[in-house]
Amino acid sequence: MEIREHDKWKGVFIVEQEDGSYKLATKNLVPGQRVYGERLYRYKDAEYREWNAYRSKLGAALLKGLEDLPVKKGDKLLYLGIASGTTASHISDIIGFEGKIYGIEFSHRVIRDLLLIVTERKNIYPMLADARFPEKYRHMVEAVDGIYADVAQPEQASIVVRNSRFFLKDKGYLLLAIKARSIDVTKEPSEIYRREVDELKKGRFEIVDAIHLDPFDKDHAMIYAIYHR
Repeated sequence: MEIREHDKWKGVFIVEQEDGSYKLATKNLVPGQRVYGERLYRYKDAEYREWNAYRSKLGAALLKGLEDLPVKKGDKLLYLGIASGTTASHISDIIGFEGKIYGIEFSHRVIRDLLLIVTERKNIYPMLADARFPEKYRHMVEAVDGIYADVAQPEQASIVVRNSRFFLKDKGYLLLAIKARSIDVTKEPSEIYRREVDELKKGRFEIVDAIHLDPFDKDHAMIYAIYHR
């Protein structure tokens, strides 16, 4: 086994298996901690966490050829729909303790699971709140370098645009996981994606890339965009 940093995505590592296959991983910010039962690798005095693309839409987007990973060490992010922290934990590894994740989650049950990991993973700040109403948590979130959004709500793009006006810096980035079936089960996913992209463009986002996440996540897409105030 050999582990090396990805040539393009800083903070993301390639785990090369003895059989020639490979997996994505991040260097564990909290050695010994598993967040969702992922495999841990020890290599050259460091510990790495497997990034399971079937459990993380961002991991899936990377494997499907996302143009770039804008998340970098020291970044501050607003995470809409952070849930129990699977993807957020890998972002946490990348940004390090110099960075921050403000995690918005509406479900009491889910956020209890998140609280179990943040006692040691101290760059994640969970908040029980509704992402549709950013004015209610504006006093708790500073200006951010990026937004990651994974909300099972209709009008996902509108929710992102509303939050961007409050928090996202000029030329800040967006990673939006669109769940077509959460928006409208009667329409084709491709039609939903176009509609959400149009909404982002009206909200002053420049679309950089759009990736369909099949077979990792059926009827999902990842949008990477840049915000212009």
